[in-house]
Amino acid sequence: MPEVTCPPHGRARRFRAASLSLALAAAMVFAGAAAASADDIRSREYWLGQYGITQAWNVSQGEGVKVAVIDSGIDSSHPDLKGAVAGGIDMSGSGAAGGTKGVGAEPEHGTLVATMLAGRGHPSPSATGGATGAAGASGQVGAGPDGVIGVAPKAELLSISVWLGSENPAGKNIDDQIPAAVRWAVDHGAKVINMSLGSTSTAWPESWDSAFAYAEAKDVVIVAAAGNRKSGSEQVGAPATIPGVLAVGGLDKDGTASVDSSSQGISIGVSAPAEDLAGGLPGGGYARWSGTSGAAPIVSGVAALIRSKYPQMSAAQVINRIISTAKPKGGGTPNAIYGYGILDAEAALTANVPLVQANPLGSIADWIRVHRRGQVAPPAKGATVSTAPATEPTLSDRPVPKALDAAKLTSAAPQAIVLGFSGLLVLILAGGATHLFLARRKH
Repeated sequence: MPEVTCPPHGRARRFRAASLSLALAAAMVFAGAAAASADDIRSREYWLGQYGITQAWNVSQGEGVKVAVIDSGIDSSHPDLKGAVAGGIDMSGSGAAGGTKGVGAEPEHGTLVATMLAGRGHPSPSATGGATGAAGASGQVGAGPDGVIGVAPKAELLSISVWLGSENPAGKNIDDQIPAAVRWAVDHGAKVINMSLGSTSTAWPESWDSAFAYAEAKDVVIVAAAGNRKSGSEQVGAPATIPGVLAVGGLDKDGTASVDSSSQGISIGVSAPAEDLAGGLPGGGYARWSGTSGAAPIVSGVAALIRSKYPQMSAAQVINRIISTAKPKGGGTPNAIYGYGILDAEAALTANVPLVQANPLGSIADWIRVHRRGQVAPPAKGATVSTAPATEPTLSDRPVPKALDAAKLTSAAPQAIVLGFSGLLVLILAGGATHLFLARRKH
């Protein structure tokens, strides 16, 4: 059970959804007791040091990169997110216009994810006037501020709220909300999209195809949670199964695949911490929680660090850096438990990695051409359509022979052919008779 500090709600609840759900492995229990306070949160963030994130901050902190969080909505008033949310929208029809109101069965989920991804902490109450929050005057992330420091503390967030896990009062279907959210994120400058949600099915609705292809065409990195056994996902589900999406598996504190807070499948790209996590809650509270919902924003944060340091690097190359620098674990690389291995943020930022031309995790556009029965997907909204003339063929086909009309079959030409053949037959027979006559005279 996660420990939570927030304004008392006097309720407890277990989240479970049959179709698409937030990738949260543990129940959220709300209580008034101070189980996790702002001044001890930093010590709980073990992944910052163990996975090379603090070392990566010497190279990049995510400046200039927008990361879209498609989730239940983000409380932008949380003290650790001050100045971090640059915009947003509600796709559910039931939330706030800017995506800042929690919606669905787990309204707090989006704030948990956002703080882990781009939290900036906040000054300690005892701090003097020199305190400046997550990044001090030197521009480097310090150890002084209270609260959650995210993996990319200088990245900007776009909050896109969608309704998951229960019936949406507005009646909007998730099959429509997700593609609309992906398109909006791309059109509003997201270079990385975090999707800490998942399905118990490996398949996804056809209505999602063009939106994910649009993101691919616009060079956006999409990171998705692999799902959790504890919430019913034995195997990786969509959208983490979509070709080209970086699916994130979950680890326990010892760096071993989590029993409850992960799943398995050939689409897993990399693994990151998913147990005993710390994040912020709406209203300024904090929680201990688990799930690949928390592993995904850690990886999305690293993607933002890379895109900030190497702005000309393609999405395919960003993903390749993350998976090729991961520390291999398990039987073979990749494998269905760890993917290419365990996240190493410092290596992803600093290692000498050969450039690639194609996403090593595949292409949704190619998948559509092969698997949607040859259907040609319509041009993505806003995509550039080439009007260049087609190249002339270098070889030309000969005309197909035409059959003769029936009337021509009675003309003189066929008759002459028949008569000519008859005359030739007579000459052959005559020659044979002469040969026999001469042979008899010799005897």
